[in-house]
Amino acid sequence: MKLSTSLTAVLSATAVAATLAVGASPADAAAMPKFKQPKVFGTSFQTDPKHDFTKGISPRHDGILRGWVTHYSGGVAEYTPIKWVKDKSGNTEGHFTGPPEGDVTAYASPVSAKVAFYSATGCKGTDVTASDQSLGTKRCSRKVLISRLKDKRPALITVYKGKIVKFQEIYTP
Repeated sequence: MKLSTSLTAVLSATAVAATLAVGASPADAAAMPKFKQPKVFGTSFQTDPKHDFTKGISPRHDGILRGWVTHYSGGVAEYTPIKWVKDKSGNTEGHFTGPPEGDVTAYASPVSAKVAFYSATGCKGTDVTASDQSLGTKRCSRKVLISRLKDKRPALITVYKGKIVKFQEIYTP
């Protein structure tokens, strides 16, 4: 019993530390839920049923969105959902695409000062640093992330309390 209590305490402390690393306060660290990760190569756009797009561009509700940043300025990123489109030639290849022109499915959130950025091509952009699921594994600085936001980079974007707290690139050769 003592061992399991100690293990629980260690795991809890680890979870709090990990949450703090992505920019949440100590009080938020204990409260931040574990969000369900979408399919990395999902073939439909993720929805946010609670979001009212008629009220202008605003942050997505808390969770993880498969998406990319379409514009970045003044610490705020505008982003849209993306989906995987398989190549019609029958190959296993394909590409990501965003909503069609004129679609209002877009969000805007500040990028946390302590955002956790996991690159799929390393901090210098020269090495493949992706997992077997094609997700970036190399932790890089916020400055590196900001420098790459001018390109539409497919990613899993985690939003918590209106801010982007994690950005994990999806590797596509």
